[in-house]
Amino acid sequence: MSPIRRDETKVYMFGGCYTALITPMTKDRKVDYEGLKSLVEFQAEEGVRGILAVGTTGESPTLDWEEHNRVIEKVHEQINGRCLTIGGTGSNSTWESIKGTEHAFDFGVRCVLLVDPYYNGPSSLEIRREYIEPIARKFPEVQVIPYVIPGRTGTQLLPQDLAILHSQLPNVNAVKEATGNLDNMKFTRKFCGEKFDILSGDDDKTHAMMTTPEIGASGVISVASNVAPGPTQGFVKSILEGQSHEAERLHKALKPLFSVVTVSTQEETPYGMVTCKARNPLPYKTLMNVLGVPAGPCRPPLGKMSRKGLDAVLNVARTVYETTPEILKPVEDFFDLDLSKRLYNEKNWRGLAYD
Repeated sequence: MSPIRRDETKVYMFGGCYTALITPMTKDRKVDYEGLKSLVEFQAEEGVRGILAVGTTGESPTLDWEEHNRVIEKVHEQINGRCLTIGGTGSNSTWESIKGTEHAFDFGVRCVLLVDPYYNGPSSLEIRREYIEPIARKFPEVQVIPYVIPGRTGTQLLPQDLAILHSQLPNVNAVKEATGNLDNMKFTRKFCGEKFDILSGDDDKTHAMMTTPEIGASGVISVASNVAPGPTQGFVKSILEGQSHEAERLHKALKPLFSVVTVSTQEETPYGMVTCKARNPLPYKTLMNVLGVPAGPCRPPLGKMSRKGLDAVLNVARTVYETTPEILKPVEDFFDLDLSKRLYNEKNWRGLAYD
């Protein structure tokens, strides 16, 4: 990859937009490999810097390892060198993660994402010593990106341990940061130095992370780029190149799409009101199904949105289409869609919400 430069001193190995790719499913919830092929082709044609196969967005918890490996293979094969393949090979079992990384490596993948081990809750020291370090040492030719997301994993690799990894291992040069804590990100920059890449793991935090000097994020591993890859790459690139006016314009246009990565609604039950939180990838699979892009259903325990949640997704899609149609024009053209019909005809979202 050719480096993207913001100034004369810093080179961004991972500067840009990387799509956390949705894994499309058939109606009977098998992986839709033809749909996967078309999604990858769309991303590559739109110029993203890379594609993450089988991250959380790709429903990694519900794919078995045979499917997991095959999806990474198919994505890497379809990319065919046009951008970077990142294999989501993290697990809450170091042994599983080593086997998954080995398979990706054997197929030619040279970058992996390792999510913090979920549920079993190792300390930051244990994450460093018993998970990231052995994998990074075993595969020195593979760039290893830790993925820090305590809201989902219940544990966290701390900036101090991340800095130790970076200082000792040449192939730990970046982190996917989804703590939502700007102070934590500032510590990461302080301890890891200027030659370390911080990638946003939250679309709606990307602008702040990239424009806050004490953080200086390099880009994003994005969910929204599943439907708007070109504009999201353009948004990130404009910040890296100091084009503040263009960055602000694209940020404003993309902000509605960033807002539906997670959708929270208040729902009535016989026992009072409750909060219903539809979490990634459910809202984006719902959006893609409405648009007519290969996505299919989620695998259980993810299911459907509430009617209020579906309405929120529809409202955002219509707002973007009506106010900044150029954002969704590439997806409309590539998949041969007519959004003027799809976004306003109930038959296109029938069955996407619980009754």
